[in-house]
Amino acid sequence: MSQTLSPISPDWPCQVKVPGSRDWERTATRWLRDLLPARYAGYSTLTRHPVLLARHAQLQVEHEIRAVRVALRTCRAELPTVGVAEAVIEGTIKMYAVELEQLNRLARAVRLITEALLAGTGAGRGWPGR
Repeated sequence: MSQTLSPISPDWPCQVKVPGSRDWERTATRWLRDLLPARYAGYSTLTRHPVLLARHAQLQVEHEIRAVRVALRTCRAELPTVGVAEAVIEGTIKMYAVELEQLNRLARAVRLITEALLAGTGAGRGWPGR
């Protein structure tokens, strides 16, 4: 897949073509699908309806953000009780911080793609999470 630079936003994923260009929805669908656990690929409702796929990807990323925040908030108290060394705990905290930054970037990208998909369907008003 060719990489397309987008004037839309720096948060627009480079794997997704610019809205309005040839096959942009196909590249958006592929990118969104890759954010979900593999078992979701079998649900034709999601794969045939990019707006539903975007909604589910948004929920999935938000869930992951919450999970990483909990892990980050609790690891210093809980990991020593299961015998994890302090150096490993420090590395774990750094890992979670990096992951949280990446997930926040993904969440912004999913929102941008969702908005573009909704603009293409004319259904942008009243979308949950806006």
